Amino acid sequence: MKIKDGIQLAFDALKRQRSRTVLTMIALGIGIASVVVIMAAGKGLEYMVMKQMEIYSSDSINIEVRIPGKGNTGSASSMALGVTITTFKNEDVEKIRKHPNVSAVYSYITSQEILKYRGENKTTMIFGYGADAVKVEKMDIENGRFYTVDEEDSASRVVVLGFKVKEELFGDDTAVGKNVSIKGKNFKVVGVLTERGSAFMFDMDSVIYIPTKTLQKRLLGTDYVMGLMAKVIDSEKLESTKEDFIYIMREQHDIVDEDKDDFEVMTMKEAIEMTATVLDGITLLLIALVCISLIVAGVGITNIMYVSVSERTFEIGLRKAVGAKSEDILYQFLFEAIMLTMAGGIFGVVLGVGVSYLVYQIAIIYSFDWVFSISIFSILLSLGFSTFIGLFFGVYPAKKAAGLDPITALRKE
Repeated sequence: MKIKDGIQLAFDALKRQRSRTVLTMIALGIGIASVVVIMAAGKGLEYMVMKQMEIYSSDSINIEVRIPGKGNTGSASSMALGVTITTFKNEDVEKIRKHPNVSAVYSYITSQEILKYRGENKTTMIFGYGADAVKVEKMDIENGRFYTVDEEDSASRVVVLGFKVKEELFGDDTAVGKNVSIKGKNFKVVGVLTERGSAFMFDMDSVIYIPTKTLQKRLLGTDYVMGLMAKVIDSEKLESTKEDFIYIMREQHDIVDEDKDDFEVMTMKEAIEMTATVLDGITLLLIALVCISLIVAGVGITNIMYVSVSERTFEIGLRKAVGAKSEDILYQFLFEAIMLTMAGGIFGVVLGVGVSYLVYQIAIIYSFDWVFSISIFSILLSLGFSTFIGLFFGVYPAKKAAGLDPITALRKE
């Protein structure tokens, strides 16, 4: 039997069973679409996270508090557990600042307060940042300036507004030089940042920045920080500088056993690599889960083809009686399965691209740094996997059809 004849016969058979064919194609297509969407979303998520991490230079090192003996918990996890670590002091920051390979250091701490201006109230996150933050982070000033080291050391009541905070409180008016109130204390606006977007699922335009020591002494009444960021001079010595930081922190906190470390030191290079690994793992896990659903769809195809063989027993017997060979019958049913899954695969790819684009548009609406990326690999994987399903799950019913005895098949009808 010629291949084109087998394809034509398979097409005619699927056409006669239009409803069953369409429903099977849709079921398989949804699974294929899921693969495309997950891989596209994985690329978009990776782009978003990596873009957000670009606010820090690759030659910087982060030191965060952690719960001793709890592994890489970090300050965020400590807060989530309702634990406040108070051992990271300003003296530790100054000790790190004196390291010969450090060009800039800023410590940080956060709070949440009500910001007031002329009767307008806004609950906002306050980032207590050191004055060197603009040398370590990518922070551009729209108007005014960032506060100085002298203003930080003297715990001056100065504030830099995020882009959205300025827009909500001042509108088109100039904010620089005006006073806003935090906990009944007046703070002078010295600068407004340019629009920064979201970082780590957090809107960086809806926060305000004041000197770390100002937040400690004038608002919170504390002397500790959550962590610091340091920028090195020689990036070739990044790892050795990290080891020096660990030594300094242990010496400052009188720690001998590393299991009792109340801090975590990580280079941004390590953070980027770790994040990429985690994202890749999540994507692979989701794809594996989707593949399970595709296997279930494959079992459904086997069942459908099996029923088709049972319904067309007389047809098979008749074709064999007039000279069709067993391999002709085998190929006919295999072609049916492959055509069915290929059609489902194509439908799934088109659906997946459409849904991926919709996800991209939603992400853009919510100001996420997202990218619309459909890789050739994801399309080939989807189509290849759907074809494999057709072959793998179509073999058994095709063999069953090919193995029917023509006399028995005709007599059954």
